[in-house]
Amino acid sequence: MNDKHSPSPRNATPTRKPMRTWALCLWSLIALASFIGFISLGNWQVERRAWKLDLLERVDERIHAPAVEAPARRDWDGISVSRDEYRRIRLTGVYRHDDLAFVQATTALGAGFWAITPLQLADGGIVLVNRGFVPQGQQDGAWRRSGEPSGSVTITGLLRLTEPGGGFLRNNDPGADRWHSRDVIQIAASRGLRDVAPYFVDLDPAPFLSQDQPPVSRAVDPHLMEAMASGRARIPDSDLPVSGLTVVTFSNNHLTYILTWYGLALMVALASAYVWREEYRLRRRK
Repeated sequence: MNDKHSPSPRNATPTRKPMRTWALCLWSLIALASFIGFISLGNWQVERRAWKLDLLERVDERIHAPAVEAPARRDWDGISVSRDEYRRIRLTGVYRHDDLAFVQATTALGAGFWAITPLQLADGGIVLVNRGFVPQGQQDGAWRRSGEPSGSVTITGLLRLTEPGGGFLRNNDPGADRWHSRDVIQIAASRGLRDVAPYFVDLDPAPFLSQDQPPVSRAVDPHLMEAMASGRARIPDSDLPVSGLTVVTFSNNHLTYILTWYGLALMVALASAYVWREEYRLRRRK
């Protein structure tokens, strides 16, 4: 008499066979290469994070340091992000107001434009200066007919490298004088300017230091800024353009990348340990 409770060969769970030697070797090589690759990427991100933190520290020092003389024309080709971006500099020259360009901008005061005006230096060179923010609809306000700095002026501000191409999904259109980024080369070319520095300057809040006029602060009262951002107030023409709105930002996602790459390396190591343990167990059973 058959025991009806005895397992049927048809229903028995088949025992997995060990992987073939060549397949196990190939799998191991892929796992090893993946582990080494993920560890290398993690180490690279550690180095990048250290570099970024050092850069942020140096930029913070530059922003709060006293202004220094702007780079000489012979040094323009050597200007770089790591050494010069956000350095506070001082320049003396005459504004070329007829070559003003408006670059679309979004700031704490809302949507509008940066007012970019070329500054003619005594040695013949030209530096584009971001004199500040002008709200939408006020580009042709009274501020352009009165109160504009004339004659030789000395200004201070942050050195910024050119922003070529345009904004996100929006290209600059020199023919229509429509600008989405502060592209020094394109803006200068559209106005026939030569000997232009490869950078522009974000003007400080109190930039005008000429001999025939006292320092003038173009910074807007904080309460007015709050009202402007909420749409409850209009910036007086006497306060335009609004300078000193530079936002210093650097993406620093390296810690996330470090955890990602090292996490993947750990997953590969655990999966490899499991596979090798199972293969060892199956081979001992044979």
